[in-house]
Amino acid sequence: MNMHTSDRNDLPDEPPIRRVFRDVIADRLADPQPPQAAMLFQSSVDPFWTDDRFFLGDFYNGILHQDTCQPGTAAGVPLLAALAVDDRVPPQQRFKAIDLLFSTATAADRHLADCWPNSPRHADPESEDRAREAVRSHTPDLLARWAVECPAVRLALAGLAVVFPTARTLPALTPRLRGFVEQHPQGTDIGDYVRFILVLAAENNNQTLATVESLTDAYWEGTSRGAPTPARALHLLGQMLNRVGTGLTRSRPGE
Repeated sequence: MNMHTSDRNDLPDEPPIRRVFRDVIADRLADPQPPQAAMLFQSSVDPFWTDDRFFLGDFYNGILHQDTCQPGTAAGVPLLAALAVDDRVPPQQRFKAIDLLFSTATAADRHLADCWPNSPRHADPESEDRAREAVRSHTPDLLARWAVECPAVRLALAGLAVVFPTARTLPALTPRLRGFVEQHPQGTDIGDYVRFILVLAAENNNQTLATVESLTDAYWEGTSRGAPTPARALHLLGQMLNRVGTGLTRSRPGE
């Protein structure tokens, strides 16, 4: 039985999303649980226990702190993975969980591109490597849910797929994203995002560099041309995924 069962029976009023998260984690992860799980089970850990908005911000920030990997980040990855594969979690939060997994896995590359030629100020290479490998270990299970996921979550999964390319997943992206390409023209947030995913899936460095330059000039925060192309590409893709996520809070994409 989960060691937090006694805490679950005597909790103050709380937003429904915390109860959902707690039930999912209690069901899916065995003890000992990651330190970040304490926010789900112990009201004394969170001063904003009854506030949904503050809870979500603090919970996610406890795993990836201000977009920076720390020693405990890798331990929190299983929490995000468990939430991302459970249908009790609303699609918006499943999207957010995968978005955070993407950010965790790409932190080193994105910060390298952003700071080039300087070193990122708060970089922790050991923590970044462990967190990236933790995300890698969960990615196959996440991608296996493609057929049952809603379109919004599929968009986030597509980003994760090109972070950890395999001979099986990359060719699958073209048919899987065809509906998005047909319904969302170039020049729209989703349309540009899925087309860039397909460029990255082609693994052609020259084409990737040309696309990064084109999209950066048109829409996005640029990076130094001296930075490695893969890092620049993930820096750009992260911005695009954030923009897509913001748009999904206002509308639901079709397939």
